[in-house]
Amino acid sequence: MTTIINIKNLDFFFGQGALRKQTLFDINLSLEGGEVTIMKGPSGSGKTTLLTLMGGLRSPQTGSLRVLDRELVGASQSQVVKIRRNIGYIFQAHNLLKSLTARQNVQMSLELHDFTQREAKKRSIEMLEAVGLGDRVDYYPEALSGGQKQRVAIARALVSHPKMVLADEPTAALDSKSGRDVVELMQGLAQEQGCTILIVTHDNRILDVADRIIHLEDGRLSQETLTV
Repeated sequence: MTTIINIKNLDFFFGQGALRKQTLFDINLSLEGGEVTIMKGPSGSGKTTLLTLMGGLRSPQTGSLRVLDRELVGASQSQVVKIRRNIGYIFQAHNLLKSLTARQNVQMSLELHDFTQREAKKRSIEMLEAVGLGDRVDYYPEALSGGQKQRVAIARALVSHPKMVLADEPTAALDSKSGRDVVELMQGLAQEQGCTILIVTHDNRILDVADRIIHLEDGRLSQETLTV
């Protein structure tokens, strides 16, 4: 398997001078291609911070953080943008633009890639059909339920066939059935595309979808559980 993420001796600090506070301590972690990993831990333990570092949304300061065999520590903004093109992001708040339809929200993810408008539209519709929203292509977010909005967010994350998907509490606002449907959908589509998934969650109902469960507490990876 291809190693997608390789982290060695990673520390992270917020603030400067007397206000400087360390939030991640000596993180060592690797994620393989096609692997579904769940990261658990108490609120404030640094899970979202670590996820945003992996996704190139924050700049790592020390140690080594390689994504797709490219070092992010000390990387230029243009190098980081190239890496981000290979990553899909799913957040609890959906982050859908209210002024755009479901299809237009999904299609936005293809703007950094070399697709014609016609091809981008076709791919976006096909991905919405794959997540069960073929009849909601032209709906605006306000006309969609919470579960449907999260399905749009999944379609947006996966439409460009990323090498990795990072999901931060993707089921937090959903009921049990919607949460299960969303995670199984994410798992199935990602397996078809062969990409790596990292899910940050407090939701114990979805742990069985993981190949591996890791725990972050007080900024430290404390244990790792291989699931059967």
